[in-house]
Amino acid sequence: MSNLSGFTKEVAMKILPLSIFSVTLLAGAMASAAADLPINKGLVAAGRLPADLLDSFGETFGSGSGMSVIDWKKTDRGYEGSFLLLPDRGYNVEGTTDYRTRVNRLSIAFAAPEAGKAAVAELKLESTVLLTDKSGKPMSGLDPVAVNRDNGADLPGAATGAVSLDPEAIVRLPDGSLMISDEYGPAVYHFTADGKLVSATLPPPALLPMRKGAINFSSNNPGVGAPKPDPEDPETGRQNNQGFEGMAFNPATRELTVVLQSATRQDGGDKKTTRFNTRALVYDAADPDALNLKAEYVVPLPTFKDGEGKTLVAAQSELAVLPDGRLLLLSRDSNNGWGVKGDTSLYRRVDLLDLAGATNIAGTEFDGGKPVAPKGVLDPSVTPATLATVVDMNDNAELNKAGLHNGAPHDASDLSEKWEAMGVVPALDPEHPNDVLLLIANDNDFMTTKGHQVGADYKADADVDTMVLVYRLSLD
Repeated sequence: MSNLSGFTKEVAMKILPLSIFSVTLLAGAMASAAADLPINKGLVAAGRLPADLLDSFGETFGSGSGMSVIDWKKTDRGYEGSFLLLPDRGYNVEGTTDYRTRVNRLSIAFAAPEAGKAAVAELKLESTVLLTDKSGKPMSGLDPVAVNRDNGADLPGAATGAVSLDPEAIVRLPDGSLMISDEYGPAVYHFTADGKLVSATLPPPALLPMRKGAINFSSNNPGVGAPKPDPEDPETGRQNNQGFEGMAFNPATRELTVVLQSATRQDGGDKKTTRFNTRALVYDAADPDALNLKAEYVVPLPTFKDGEGKTLVAAQSELAVLPDGRLLLLSRDSNNGWGVKGDTSLYRRVDLLDLAGATNIAGTEFDGGKPVAPKGVLDPSVTPATLATVVDMNDNAELNKAGLHNGAPHDASDLSEKWEAMGVVPALDPEHPNDVLLLIANDNDFMTTKGHQVGADYKADADVDTMVLVYRLSLD
């Protein structure tokens, strides 16, 4: 069993080293989002945990669907700190399982890198805490088959009676409590520091998955013996497995921003080639149990060409906030990297997301029955946000500093497919006070040849380690 009391005590503490970072956010909140792009100073550290690692409950460790930094400091050797890493709904091959959703606490330490090399980051799993509903019942990774009405809202419900949760992003608030975004709803959940549900917030009707005129939270991944949804895809609302993938909190403005992984069904999300007009929702989170939607914007996801010249859309995977209040958006392709068939990723980048000139569609007819981008064509009355690349994660010149690469040879040094977690911390460099470190973690999908979960052993096709990459950015 994990040390829950220790976890709670540590997580509930206010962030001391990061308090200076929050003050910087406050001072920078008035800076224009259209300021110069952050300068990428390159990869400075990389570390990994083995794929067969077991968490505090004796089950296979799942890595980074989301990340939130707890503390950070500079040492004589380099840097050290701790952070929360959020796994998603468990190991899935043929449908979902009754995996108890959870949060892991890790430590990280690395020395100042030598010129032309990235330092080796030492990662260590410290503790694990389960996520439960208001009654203390663990939440489940099972695909929803019903509506759970036991927790003050109409939430995705498993066949077991538990709340179904597919967690994708995490924010640790100043009081130590946790905000976690979910794909099934999509929804935003507020938990205590020790993982107990306090409240849940659902988005406007336009984002809720509807089948035959009724809300249906299924993602078409039924567990063993569970029924398949009819139809398989929602008719409107978020597409299957395309919920609130990214989330970030600005402590200066108390704004919580969540981004749908790709466009709603009615906005072109029914096809992979037209799903690029997704949405970012900005909530006033002064009261995390009464989130108030203050803005909503269309975000044009990046597109790229595959080997046959076909235009594809890079689904967004995470959101992070910079000290000046601007946002970073991580987007990537699929089915390329260690652990899956393809060896070479075509798109895996961190972009600056600028919402400043975009049209606020919150509370308009686009939140109801009117599509904002039917068949992927944006309504002419709406100005979208803009994106500009800051970090190209597929840059082999940088990856080689850590003995990594993108593409052949297809081995454990080839970056894995899914990179879905980000955290930003100050570089704490007096000579460069506006430099920050960007931590990016992968989601290994619990892939190991020595797996154990929900009381049973399993064997995946490959061992995909948990990895963290650290880049240095300058905001000068």
